[in-house]
Amino acid sequence: MDFKVPTMAEMMAKGEQPDILFWVGCAGSFDERAQKITKDIAKILNHVGLKYAILGTEESCTGDPAKRAGNEFLFQMQAMSNIEVLNAYEIKKIVTACPHCFNTLKNEYPELGGHYEVIHHTELIQDLINQGKLAASNGESFKGKRITYHDPCYLGRANGVYEAPREVLAQLDSELVELKRCKSNGLCCGAGGAQMFKEPENGTKDINVERVEEALSVNPDIIASSCPFCMTMLSDGVKHFEKENTVQVLDIAEITAKANGLS
Repeated sequence: MDFKVPTMAEMMAKGEQPDILFWVGCAGSFDERAQKITKDIAKILNHVGLKYAILGTEESCTGDPAKRAGNEFLFQMQAMSNIEVLNAYEIKKIVTACPHCFNTLKNEYPELGGHYEVIHHTELIQDLINQGKLAASNGESFKGKRITYHDPCYLGRANGVYEAPREVLAQLDSELVELKRCKSNGLCCGAGGAQMFKEPENGTKDINVERVEEALSVNPDIIASSCPFCMTMLSDGVKHFEKENTVQVLDIAEITAKANGLS
């Protein structure tokens, strides 16, 4: 990237306040695959001239995995620590690429004193397209491609965000094909509820294999999603069927960045 991503500490030192805080999340910070999504979101924010910042080393896990795994005490400790930092910087608006962070910051932080306007990156991208700040498509990147979209549980069923990612995809010169189980009837990728960090229980088939099997049945060129956890599970499922050379798994941000000639 040929630009610098500012931290809140650097911005405050200049006496400035961002329009929006980009909450990167653990996956977006440390997972090699999810880091690519993080970079593309930064490219989009930079491209449209939105004044933003990240917390950098001051950002800690939202506490979602701890809470889902049943450790409420650890969750509250992590949450209170983050809220202290966010409130000290007088943060009003947050965007994140992780539906788990999104759900926790939006719905669970208020009762602990953290009140922010929290949006998912697909909502922000849709808004930027509507404002004409992002072009719908660039060149031939996605022309004629078959794209199917997988709904992340914490974005879809938990928060009702179904249309934003689909509207972003609808702008492309491609064919959007829905999965049999989609929207409020979507099937989990198998990573939510802290399942990402443990071995699966005995059964006949892993959930991500079941989900990718369903996705492959519509013959897509691209399986799109908007969650780093789903990204891992769907990619593993595609590898399971040895289709990684013919089927791409991409985040909505990556698709948008490519469609706008940013990556």
